[in-house]
Amino acid sequence: MSIVVRIDVELARRKMSVREFSERIGLSPANVAVLKNGRAKAVRFSTLEAMCRVLDCQPGHLLEWVETEHRP
Repeated sequence: MSIVVRIDVELARRKMSVREFSERIGLSPANVAVLKNGRAKAVRFSTLEAMCRVLDCQPGHLLEWVETEHRP
């Protein structure tokens, strides 16, 4: 399973900085960077809801599942 995080795409479309985004959703810029770079192991629904509210988008705009090859 590979989940691709598209937060950077949505931020660029809105010309919003990570700093502004982090302030508006209530996370530190460092934690936003962890999410944005796909290094997070989990995302709280309350955080996902805040991101969608601020960016006026759906969760599918921020997260995408990409099939990976199965290894034996």
